Amino acid sequence: MSEVGNNSSMAAYQLRDGYDLPVYGLDSGRFYALHVPALTCIFLSLISAIVTIVLSFKKTPQRAFSDWTKSERFIVYMAICDGAFNIAHSIDHLHILITRDHVYPPQLCQFYGVMLVEFITAQNLMVNIVAVNAFMLMIFNKQLKFGKLDWHLILWIFGTPFLFSMIALVNKQFGPNGSFCFFDGVTGQLAQFLLTTLPLSAILIVNTTLYILTWVKLLSLEKALKTSLGKQSSATRMKHAAVRAMSLFVLAFMLQWWAMAMYGIWVFASPGSVPPAVHHTVTTFSNIGGVLNLGVYLLIRRRMQVQQTQIEQSSNQKRSGTKETSNTEL
Repeated sequence: MSEVGNNSSMAAYQLRDGYDLPVYGLDSGRFYALHVPALTCIFLSLISAIVTIVLSFKKTPQRAFSDWTKSERFIVYMAICDGAFNIAHSIDHLHILITRDHVYPPQLCQFYGVMLVEFITAQNLMVNIVAVNAFMLMIFNKQLKFGKLDWHLILWIFGTPFLFSMIALVNKQFGPNGSFCFFDGVTGQLAQFLLTTLPLSAILIVNTTLYILTWVKLLSLEKALKTSLGKQSSATRMKHAAVRAMSLFVLAFMLQWWAMAMYGIWVFASPGSVPPAVHHTVTTFSNIGGVLNLGVYLLIRRRMQVQQTQIEQSSNQKRSGTKETSNTEL
């Protein structure tokens, strides 16, 4: 998210790197309006990520992490991405807020940029895997295999962004963009488009498509069962519950990152012309991931409790010889 600067009279050849850009908002009075709401969202998101991890491990203290369901493990991975992103981003914003200047030394700003790219991309790849897994489970009744201890998944979501981040770092693509440390606002615009805006936009489109197809299939199956007065088996109910849970991650992802994709395209197409309202929208939505995912976790947890209660009631009815009604709700 690069800010070329509010001073349109500054010729492009005069800008050597992001440190030549003005600090966003100092001249226009929008400085605190950017950083204070952003930090508020970041800290709420960080607290939510910590709460999610604590509740997740507290809920299943006797089970090994590898024995958790995929939805349960996805929740923890997402919370880790959110937490690490928020820690790096909060220090970055605080540094600028306190000093009212860019982050120095440059190496520290580059470190913040690498951290943001690493965990933003990891979360993007993670949710894409979730969307593909939900689609395959619903359409083909198959699930992706992540290897022992999920090493295939971990290598993909964390190793891939780390590799590209190191390539960008070696080529000096990280630095201040006027608002915080990310891709350099002068020298890193192309790298930002190729490594963040383009893949994020593509993943949003793919995830949205898979989300729609998955729900169309799920709703059609459930409608067919109701029409035929059929009963879902426990296995079918569990599969549908898993698909619903994974779909919630995709929905939260779309809500968090749509603004950043739009902003990145706008900046690349017309640098320096982004309205302040759009700029502030990005710094708000992109920093609420932890809150959204905590909401997803609590909703999934509630649904699992309801499902477990229904399964136990069904088992008790069978043992007591009581017949189930044909229109049992899911």
